Amino acid sequence: MKGKFIVIEGPDGSGTTTQSKLLAERLVSEGHDVLLTAEPTDGSIGKFIREQLKLKTIPSASALQLLFCADRAAHIETVVKPALKAGKIVISDRYVISTLVYGEALGLDPDWLLRVNTPFLEPDVMMIALPSFPVCMERLKKRRQLDVFENAKFMRKVHDLYDRAIHDDRSIRHIDTEKSKELVSKEVYEAAME
Repeated sequence: MKGKFIVIEGPDGSGTTTQSKLLAERLVSEGHDVLLTAEPTDGSIGKFIREQLKLKTIPSASALQLLFCADRAAHIETVVKPALKAGKIVISDRYVISTLVYGEALGLDPDWLLRVNTPFLEPDVMMIALPSFPVCMERLKKRRQLDVFENAKFMRKVHDLYDRAIHDDRSIRHIDTEKSKELVSKEVYEAAME
């Protein structure tokens, strides 16, 4: 039985984590074998990345994005591919587009970012959760601790780049997460099952 790789992308405050969890819960309730995962991962590289994001500044934008790629490479080989081979539905909260978007927002060359991310496994379903920018910022204000990226100027760039990604690639499904959680989860489920 062939597995299915589903990715839910989006800026901070867009609801990727909530919607990934709701999708996983619904699929499990229907009897599917599901693996819910996220990037950065809980592995050693992912944990190091999370520590870096708590700092006030990023020492090197390119080094940070290469760390994301290293985390992803280990994640794909040791977690995602084995789960897919076992016939599971893998749902990832963030993936390659996050590296492309956040890297470009940090001023890195988009062509270089694309080159270092090209070798990675293509998802079967790609969604971008994208409410309006004010909604993202309103949600971020409710968080107890913000990371280095979560400021209005930077997040505006990120939001615009996710919006561009939706328009540049017609295979990406835009999910407007401004609607009620229930309506959004229904739309996410329908996109995942296409």
